[in-house]
Amino acid sequence: MFKKIIVPLIFLFFFWFIIANEDAKTIIAGIAIFLIGMHYMENGFKLFSGGALETALERFTSTTPKAIGTGFLATAVVQSSSLVSVIVISFLSAELIGLTQAVGIVFGSNIGTTATAWLISSFGLKIKIAQYALPMLIFGVVMQFSKQGSYKGFGSILIGLGFIFLGIAYMKEGFETLKNGMDLAEYAMQGYLGVFIYILFGAIATVVIQSSSATMAIIITALATGQIDYINALSLAIGANVGTTVTAVIGALASNRNGKRLAVAHFIFNIVTGLIAVVFIYQLKDLVDLLAPMFSISETDNAMKLALFHTIFNVVGVLVVSPFIKQLVRYLKTLFHVEVEARGKAKYLTDEVMELPATALAALRKETIHLYDKSLEAIVHAMNLHRSAIFSDTEINEVVERSVALIEIDIDKIYQQDIKNLYSEIIHYSSISQTYMGLEGNNKIHELKLTARTIIEMVKDVRELQKNLNLYADCNNNFMIDTYNEMRAQLIIVLRKIQEIREYEGDEEDILTKIEVQKEKVNDNEVMMNQKIDAMIRENEINPTMASSLINDVGFAHSICKKFLRSAATLWVKEEEIKQLGDEYEY
Repeated sequence: MFKKIIVPLIFLFFFWFIIANEDAKTIIAGIAIFLIGMHYMENGFKLFSGGALETALERFTSTTPKAIGTGFLATAVVQSSSLVSVIVISFLSAELIGLTQAVGIVFGSNIGTTATAWLISSFGLKIKIAQYALPMLIFGVVMQFSKQGSYKGFGSILIGLGFIFLGIAYMKEGFETLKNGMDLAEYAMQGYLGVFIYILFGAIATVVIQSSSATMAIIITALATGQIDYINALSLAIGANVGTTVTAVIGALASNRNGKRLAVAHFIFNIVTGLIAVVFIYQLKDLVDLLAPMFSISETDNAMKLALFHTIFNVVGVLVVSPFIKQLVRYLKTLFHVEVEARGKAKYLTDEVMELPATALAALRKETIHLYDKSLEAIVHAMNLHRSAIFSDTEINEVVERSVALIEIDIDKIYQQDIKNLYSEIIHYSSISQTYMGLEGNNKIHELKLTARTIIEMVKDVRELQKNLNLYADCNNNFMIDTYNEMRAQLIIVLRKIQEIREYEGDEEDILTKIEVQKEKVNDNEVMMNQKIDAMIRENEINPTMASSLINDVGFAHSICKKFLRSAATLWVKEEEIKQLGDEYEY
């Protein structure tokens, strides 16, 4: 009840304040337009890059310096640390990068955010920026009608830049007219008390606006129009950095454990950086005065000096914290652990991962492999085999001869409680991811869905096979026992070959060749075993009931082997052109 009354009252007061105060209306309108521009820029770069940004963040982060550099460049170009953070969390969840790389990217991203301050102070305040905004908006809107994603993305970037320039112009105009009626510089505060108060203002503004870039735009335009004192502007910039820790923590509350860990890393970095900046604010101010001429910044150009200050203290923060990344990562890995993995739950699939085509495909492939491994375990146990023996160096016949004890396993129960649920999650998230993908991506997702279904079918096949395998395990007919052992031996051969394929790091065409060769051997073995059954029937070595059981079970056993190989072709051969060289990929 309290919330229902207070929120509308606050909104009405805010509405009255804007209507009653012309200068405030102009400034707040500028902020709103600036935020819309940031939103368009973020979405535009996501569409325009066509996955190039994701590729760069995945490939060029093998070392900490590379990760920091890539995070800096990516954020400076796209003007959105939130977009970079979304991609990093997605990559972490899909295990495309490690936590150390992710932390490095986030540190670099903090330096990249300072590019906004340079953009505003160097262009936004020195030219009549609004006159460039309108053509950008016009061409940006025209390009939105294009059917090509890259053109639409570039159009969104133009719209974003247009709104950003327009927003800066409105803020500048608002502060200039505000000075005629009220000079905020009269409230300047000197000393560390003023530093702390303005840091608090900067942090609160960032939390409210939810954008440190927008806060920096306000600070720079207010400084350029003389509405705030230079040292107070430096304090506000520190506060904007500190405020981003709050927004990061708020955003991480609904995120997965990877997002929470990154939020903690972001929090630690910004707090350490903020403390350094506060303690040495006057020394950093002197350093800026010393370095300014090297960057062709005049002594009176406080806006650009603020941008330089903003960059320097973020770089100092990275230099101080980055040597301790390994220790930080070790600490982060102790946080937000899930004690017990729920049965039938996905390991790699989250809503964040599904929004990016690259991570969605990687995560769905990994999750299908997860389904494959769980199903493999159920299948080999149903065949009274153990994975440790199958994937050992022991001779296959010896493995079969030693594996005589029945393994108590309820395939129906495992299927219903574990495997079926995991399969359902794969189908669910596949459907979500397809809304973010083009034709090629949708085809790959469709292939993974069919592979998941094939894996499920294997479990159903072994359910039928298990009944007769256990029934005839203790019978007095050695012909039956030997034939079922041959089926088990064939399964071991196939699984060992697939394991060899999984560990193979050579050409994918070689992998496909190995799969095709093994398929031919399975087909030949099926023909040979059926001929053997025919001979046993003619020699009266088995009765008609046994014969019908064997014929059906040979079909099930070889169907399982073929489906294992078919699944391997999808999961470990990624290049579509190479897959097309195979003879059998219809489902």
